[in-house]
This record gives sequence, C-alpha cells and structure tokens, in this order.
Amino acid sequence: MDVFDVQKFISDMDINWTPVIAATVCGAGALYLLSRWRFNQKIQKKILNARKRRDKSLQQAEQAVQLFKTQNPDFESSSIVSLSLPELTGKLKDGSLQPDAVLYAFMEKALEVNKNLNCSTEILMKSVAQLKDINTQKKGLLYGVPISIKDNVAYEGRDTSCGVVSKLDEPALVDSVVVKVLKKQGAIPFIKTNIPQGLLNYDCSNPIYGQTLNPCNLQKTSGGSSGGEGALIGGGGSILGLGTDIGGSIRIPASFCGICGFKPTTMRLSVQGISSCVKGQKSVLSSLGPLGRDVESLALCMRALLCQDMFSLDPTVPPIPFNQEVYESSEPLRIGYYENDGYLQPSPSMARAFRETKDLLERAGHTLVPFQPLRLYHALHELTMRGILGDGGRTLFSHLQAGPIDPCLRDQTNILSIPGFIKKLISIVLKPFYPRLSANMDGSLGVGSVAELWRQHANIEEYIQEVIAEWRRLNVDVLLCPMLGPAYNFRYCGSLNSALSYTILYNLLNFPAGAVTVSTVTEEDEAQLRHYRGVHGDMWDRLFVKAVKGGVGLPVAVQCVSLPWQDEMCLRFMREVEQLTAKSKLTRKH
Repeated sequence: MDVFDVQKFISDMDINWTPVIAATVCGAGALYLLSRWRFNQKIQKKILNARKRRDKSLQQAEQAVQLFKTQNPDFESSSIVSLSLPELTGKLKDGSLQPDAVLYAFMEKALEVNKNLNCSTEILMKSVAQLKDINTQKKGLLYGVPISIKDNVAYEGRDTSCGVVSKLDEPALVDSVVVKVLKKQGAIPFIKTNIPQGLLNYDCSNPIYGQTLNPCNLQKTSGGSSGGEGALIGGGGSILGLGTDIGGSIRIPASFCGICGFKPTTMRLSVQGISSCVKGQKSVLSSLGPLGRDVESLALCMRALLCQDMFSLDPTVPPIPFNQEVYESSEPLRIGYYENDGYLQPSPSMARAFRETKDLLERAGHTLVPFQPLRLYHALHELTMRGILGDGGRTLFSHLQAGPIDPCLRDQTNILSIPGFIKKLISIVLKPFYPRLSANMDGSLGVGSVAELWRQHANIEEYIQEVIAEWRRLNVDVLLCPMLGPAYNFRYCGSLNSALSYTILYNLLNFPAGAVTVSTVTEEDEAQLRHYRGVHGDMWDRLFVKAVKGGVGLPVAVQCVSLPWQDEMCLRFMREVEQLTAKSKLTRKH
C-alpha cells in the first residue's frame, strides 16, 4: 500500500488555506492573551486579598486599642513605649505594669508608626488572645514583652510571603521554632513586618505591601531585607524584633534606621519555619537574629532564645546556652580593624564614624591591630555571588516572575532574565573596561554542574580556614570595620550589590556580626562626597555617591565581628562600643 502523502492530499483539496492558517494563528493568539489576562486577574486578586487581610488586622487593632482605652481611662502609652527593654521587663516582673497595658501601648504606637512608614504586613490579633494565659509564663525572661517578627518568620495561620505573589495564600500550619520559644519565654509576637520582594535585596519594597520608609527621613529607604523591623523599632513601634540576614539584612536596616542589629552564627538559633525564595542554597548561609534599640536588648533576646525549649524543639541547634560571663567580661580586647576593604571606599560618614570609634577603643585601653580582608574580590564574585545564584538565579527568578516586579528589583530582575550565553558574552566585553561589573555578571551564571558545586563548597571551606588562620596569626579577639551607610535614596539598592562587601563577607564566613549606631552624618561629611572617587572609579562608585547623597542628620554605624560560635564575644564588643560612644557624647555635652 502506498504511503499516505499528506502534502498531495492537501494540494488536491480545493481549499484556500491562507485564511484558515490566519484564523488558527489569531485563535491561538487570542487564547494566549485570554490565559495571560486570567493569570493577571488571579495575581491581582491574590494581592488584593493580602492587602485586605492586612487592612482588616489594622482596623481590628485600632478597635481593640480604643476599647482598652475606654475601659482604662488612665491608660497612657507614651510612658510605656519610652522604656528600655531592661526597664520594661523589670516593671512587668514586679507587677507595676501589666502585660495587657504594655501590649496595647505598643499596638497603638505601631499603628501610628505604620501610618507614616508602611512597615507592617499584618497585626497579629492572636496576641490579644495570648494575654489570657500569659500569667502561666511569669518566669519567662521576656514575660509580657510585645515582639515584632519579620514577614518570613512563620506564625500559625498567617502567610510568610517573602514579598512574592507565589507564596501568598499559603498560611503557616504551625509557629516557627523561634516563635514557639518566644511564647514559652512569655513574649507576645504582635506584628509582622515588611520585606523586599524575594528577600535578596537590601531595600524594603514589594508589589503586595509597597515601600517602607525610613523613620529618620521619609525620603530614604529603611534598608532590608529586615527593613520593616528596622523602621518599626527605629520609629518606636516595637522594642524588640526578629529578622534574618543573608547579606546584611539585619545589620543594614539597623544602620539605616539608627538602632542595633545582630547576626549570630548560622544555626545558633533555629531556622525551622523560616521562609526563603532560595531554600536549599548552602554556599552563603542565612542567620536569624534580633534587632533592638540597644545591645542589652539583643543580649536579652539571645539569652531567652538559647534555652532548653529551643534545643528540644530543634535538635539540630547545638545545645549551647548563652554565656553571660563572656558577655559581661571587661578584659581588654585585642581588636583587628580596617577602614577600607579595598572593594568599596566607605562614604565620608562611614569612615569618620569608624575612625572615631577606633580612637575611643584605643583610649579605653584596648589594643588595635591592622587587618585586611583576604582575596575579597575572589570571595565576593566567585564564592558569594556564584554561590547564592548557584542555579543562575532561576529559582529566585521563578518566584519574582510569578507576579509584577517591584521597581526596586528591576535591575536585578533584568540581569536574572538574561540567557546564560549572553551573560557570558557581556562579561567578556565588559572585562577590559569594568572588571567588577564583568566579574559580577560572570558570577551570576552560577555553577554548571554538581561537581562544580562541590568544588565551590570546598573552596568556601578553604577560604574560611584561611581567614581564621590569619585571625589566629594576628591573635585578635574581635574585628572592627565600617558599616554600610547612611540610608540610601530610593531605587539604588538593587543596582548596588557592590556595596554589600562590608556585610556579606561575614555571611560567607559564617562569623557573628553586629551593627551599632555611633554617630550621625554631618554637613562636612556631606561636603566631602563631592571628592569621593571610589576604589575603582566605575559606574558603581558613581551610583554609590548618588545613593547616599542628602544624608545630613542620618544615623551612621560601625560593625563588630567575632569568630564562629563566639556570639557572646561579639555582643560584648558591641556593648563596649555602645558604652564608649555614649560616654563620649555625654562628655562632649558637658
């Protein structure tokens, strides 16, 4: 039998196929457009529902506060929210303040701050129900203390959106381990705070909840990714909060908003129930840690969390209680330091704040030893960038493209969307003129195989040991270095990954690190920006000047670092910096 000749069959048919093909193409196009329209409608519905949930919680909180004030005519919140954490816990313990009054005081203040700064994703109204049983937790170190938590920290029945549409309408089935432990210690989680879309950005804006503003200047960003925490605490709406940090995400908002933030050694605190858009990425590890108004608040939070409850709930956390003796030590320290890491020239205010802090430490009897980061260029591009985007950024990009892209992420998203071979070509073309941009583009390709990923992990382990060996050679206890600041103008964070060199290095190394606010930007600092040239004089250096411009009066911090698992040593060093700074300011006043 002859083979059926399709082409002959069609040609024998007396049909004009042009309109048929045209109709088919038009129909397929119409179907595609319809499917896109339905997809966009579904996305908009999810975003609208999330906003409605947030608005409903804000209304419920306002009503609850008003009811409490009506029932308690003498209630006055300002005297409560102005207390330090040690003062607050003391008054709660001795009964001179009741947990309900404290909760409603901070709820009222948080509502006020949120109206100005847009820092909340939801008020947790279950916190009111928690008051019924709070007296059973009277022995807890945080008894009656309202606490804010970052959006990606799981709280039963609430979303952990990470600022992406793909994670909406997926409420947590149970509390994260840290929330469970906080509750056992008597704390009352009462509000969730805003984040940037996808978390891997140090701005604080997403298409669901919008842009969070800086409490010190509404024309500046609060930083990120724990930017809602930084803004809320900096604005006085929370006394203690929990954030996460994979590149400076606790320390940068602390610096930008004029508070303190601490990134512990990864796994010192449990990360069970912490959401991420790059879950499974192991090259650069995220840490969960506290933000507060002062270092003592951070230490108290760590002391409360590092308890048997945490070690039982998450056996993967080493059962190491908080070492109060190390934290309270007053022995002179041997402190390594560097003012310029050789990758990003610090802003004038960063450099001045660093030098002033170094001088205070020397005058207090500590020994200061020059230190320089090792092979930083290699560490940032080949180990950090290539590690975080090990899959070429595909996992992160899949979450981002599931909804509208926030303006603060457009530059990052544009790079993620470029095909690999074109990225490689761009990298080659840029190399003679802009070597940093070239290396960054090449690093964004990620790794090409499992074998390459294993080599990358081995290289990171070798680098960590190399840095520890240098630390030991110099015999230093801790390290002092600049902290990124001051707070940026909007829309620059996504274009300036280069500025993360001072923070992300310690995520790669898994060294504890904290930010302590020590100064504010002066008119002279601002004037010196005109002479800023940067280390490389490239596009990134020029953008950095534009990002920090107009910062007079904004807070400036320094960064304190210690070796892995020596978290108490880092906090002790942070407290020393804080106390010396406060003493110096007092002396200048008199």
